[in-house]
Amino acid sequence: MTRRALLVEDDASIATVITAALEAEAFSVDRCDSVAGRDRLLAHGEYDVMLTDVVLTDGDGIATLGEVHRAYPGMPVIILSAQNTLDTAVRATDTGAFEYFPKPFDLEELVRAACQAAASRESAEADRDEVGEGLPLIGRSQAMQDVYRMITRVLRNDLTVLILGESGTGKELVAEAIHQLGARKAGPFVAVNSAAIPRELIESELFGHEKGAFTGAVNRAIGKFEQAHGGTLFLDEIGDMPPEAQTRLLRALQSGRIRRVGGREEISIDVRIIAATNRDLAPMIAAGTFREDLYYRLNVVPIRLPPLRERAGDIEPLTRHFLRRAADEGLPLRGLSRQAAVLLEEQPWRGNVRELRNFVFRAALLTREEEIDAATVRQLLSDRSAPDPSGGGDFAGALAAWLGRAPVPPGTLYHGALAAFERPLFEHALRETGGNQLRAAQLLGINRNTLRKRLDDLEIDPEGFSRRG
Repeated sequence: MTRRALLVEDDASIATVITAALEAEAFSVDRCDSVAGRDRLLAHGEYDVMLTDVVLTDGDGIATLGEVHRAYPGMPVIILSAQNTLDTAVRATDTGAFEYFPKPFDLEELVRAACQAAASRESAEADRDEVGEGLPLIGRSQAMQDVYRMITRVLRNDLTVLILGESGTGKELVAEAIHQLGARKAGPFVAVNSAAIPRELIESELFGHEKGAFTGAVNRAIGKFEQAHGGTLFLDEIGDMPPEAQTRLLRALQSGRIRRVGGREEISIDVRIIAATNRDLAPMIAAGTFREDLYYRLNVVPIRLPPLRERAGDIEPLTRHFLRRAADEGLPLRGLSRQAAVLLEEQPWRGNVRELRNFVFRAALLTREEEIDAATVRQLLSDRSAPDPSGGGDFAGALAAWLGRAPVPPGTLYHGALAAFERPLFEHALRETGGNQLRAAQLLGINRNTLRKRLDDLEIDPEGFSRRG
């Protein structure tokens, strides 16, 4: 993404030098030498930063900056001046200028300030977007604009929504946005991950149970449907719901009533249903593993979330957003070079936004510089490649080879090595079980929820290992 700069400077030689330096940093520069020219360009364009001299061909460049700030409040201004007096410095500060440079100035410092000013504007705009729209979603690509339009169409009604998209694309965020901005925002938002609940407990989880309904049911329990009464029930990973639970879910959606497991009383429910899946339900319907009538009941308004590879233009603002969130969670606040952003945009991001977020948090932790540059991104991308214990002798030898590839930042050795050697184990288990997470957890000898958490942390998509007929 090219940044735009407005340079207001009446010295042609200085303007030429500054323009060349800014263009070398991927700025598009418009030039003028007067207050009138400045106002004309501002009226017809949007700029990420303005650099202005004080003495111009038709007047004082500072005198009217108050009007400029009021008309273009998000645009940072850098003031240049050959009048190196205290009065000029004070006047520049009073205008709310981003930076003040007396002439002669260090060109490299000036360009660095322009880059920081433009980045601060982008950061402020992203923050305003999140707060102003109330959406926990980021992206200005055409693909995301289509998603936003679909969201707005379902805010003032209770139509059932089916969100389709790969793992890590943010399906729950879309569901939360529909709830938070819709008519039911005063009610509860209850999320259920169908894939994370043991098969024998999913009906109890959804509909609740009476005391004594089964072994271990020592008390009555309220299910997710009742918990979501008056609000929204989000059924995530609906494609992983077992057939018997699908039948009871369909009955509840058709009648608007539920019955707790082991109970006789029917209970009226008032909930909006939003479902989501990363699976292609059509072949599952053909195979008889997903009910066709339930599919049509859920698929009233489908919203398809694009994978990150289809919205590469959103990667830089997403990265800057995650860098700010990382800082909110106690990690160092890092900048991002344009070259690093370009490199990130070239990656496939098979784990989508979730994978990008984890990568950015890791970069914020491990880099020693104030700005994440392209070299840092390349290093971290290469570090993601897990060692192959089967391809290089014994396990200890593979570990030694991994450790010898690059210096390991202090405080990261244990977790880095553990993550690198966990990956091939989990991938092997998923290959052996065709992507079935329950069987993979049993093969590994760990809890299914633990497996799901580690798959998320390692950015492994189990869908990539599923066996499709």
